[in-house]
Amino acid sequence: MTDTIDADVAAVCKGVRVPPSPFLNETRIRRINEARYEGDEIAGAMRVVTASDRVLEMGAGLGVVGAVMALNCKPERIVSFEANPNMIPHIRALYDLNNLTDRIEVRNEVLISAPDRPAEMTFYLRNSFLGSSLIDVENRATRPVAIPTADFAAVRADLNPTVLVLDIEGGELDLLRHADLTGIRAIVIEFHPEAYGREGMQECKQILRDAGFVRHDDISTRTVWTCSRDA
Repeated sequence: MTDTIDADVAAVCKGVRVPPSPFLNETRIRRINEARYEGDEIAGAMRVVTASDRVLEMGAGLGVVGAVMALNCKPERIVSFEANPNMIPHIRALYDLNNLTDRIEVRNEVLISAPDRPAEMTFYLRNSFLGSSLIDVENRATRPVAIPTADFAAVRADLNPTVLVLDIEGGELDLLRHADLTGIRAIVIEFHPEAYGREGMQECKQILRDAGFVRHDDISTRTVWTCSRDA
């Protein structure tokens, strides 16, 4: 069963109204209505996020996952990061439409955990926002743009997050290699083996295991894990 759609919105997912945008097509609208767009991430977030949590989301995408968390789980605060500058006004419009701006915000920055953080990084825009990435794929038409970076340690110190939600198109391996996960009790993460191979995905998973995170098998897949630990 899908949510009822008002005439002034393009789709509805778990109570979140999604306004029209150039990033929506018929297939994507149908998947949002059926809660299948980023469905594994949404299921994971709905499982682990509570009203006492502070959530750090990296890779906001359309903004749907963060908005579903904000509306349904009602955490204390969500700070989302999205590198694609074209997405930002549409994400903010979604938050505004659903009266969520007191709980969730989005920043157009790349969050870096490595100690040699540059001031800016190149982000490669493609016609499909799903293919846009910090990784320049050969034989794909892209448009590079410079995006400011932010320090993971500083954001962590300010927000004191208890849950991480990561979908950063291959950037999760480098983040996990350097990030201090102290205080994080749950993580919802999408792996991207097409960016760093099966070995890179296994390294991500081992980092999480070594940090004490245990996968929720019933809602996790090979490439999307929901995991938690005693923080």
